[in-house]
Amino acid sequence: MSTASKSSGKVPPLPVREGRTLLEPRPLSVKRGVNPHAPGSAHLIMGRTEIMATVSIQDKPAPHMRGSKEGWLTAEYSMLPRATTDRQARERNLQDGRRYEIQRLLGRALRASMDLRPFRNQTLYVDCDVLVADGGTRVASILAGHAALHDFCDRLIQKGQLTDWPIAHNVGAISVGLLGDEVRVDLDYAEDRVARADLNVVATDTGLIIEVQGGAEEGALTQEEYVRLLSTGAFAVQGVMADLTRQLSVIQGM
Repeated sequence: MSTASKSSGKVPPLPVREGRTLLEPRPLSVKRGVNPHAPGSAHLIMGRTEIMATVSIQDKPAPHMRGSKEGWLTAEYSMLPRATTDRQARERNLQDGRRYEIQRLLGRALRASMDLRPFRNQTLYVDCDVLVADGGTRVASILAGHAALHDFCDRLIQKGQLTDWPIAHNVGAISVGLLGDEVRVDLDYAEDRVARADLNVVATDTGLIIEVQGGAEEGALTQEEYVRLLSTGAFAVQGVMADLTRQLSVIQGM
């Protein structure tokens, strides 16, 4: 909210949703196998937000995993210069705390989904690049990363390089916010910028919570409001993952 709006006491009107209810995520579509050079890849569109995710594997353990009985997974996140309305400098040239925070979130979320024992002495890299940003880029990146890992693992199974499916949990994420007294799921940019509280909820498709990131933007929340946001987000993740899983059953680019 602008300083002028606060000083005048006027509350700006809330963004109007078109084509979906307050608790309905944006339309989601995913295609996997879209990068011919990567052993796993996915292009995910969620509303107007677009993410390209790829998986790479290196026959080298992470330093802290040497001698361990399992491998490691790490994630990188980047936003292209014209992913937003104004050109942004390439993030690799910036000491960007937000980017590193998102990368750590992606890594924790995607590691929680995987049984990494089949990848002993190896490191999986999941790269998520934002092609177009319209809010929810970190949750869309988790979904895209999961889709790319699904593509990667499916290819290894088909080639006979793996015998057991290594994705232990279908892990996804969604944003949920409080705009006025309304709880809204999957905020776009216009909603996110005026929300008085927002959470990014990372959960499994069975409703188990992996991580919650976010909080109040204007004043404190009650415990009841926080629990309402959390439970709404966890429920919404289950619906999103059901949709994503259906789409991942169709193989493109094999």
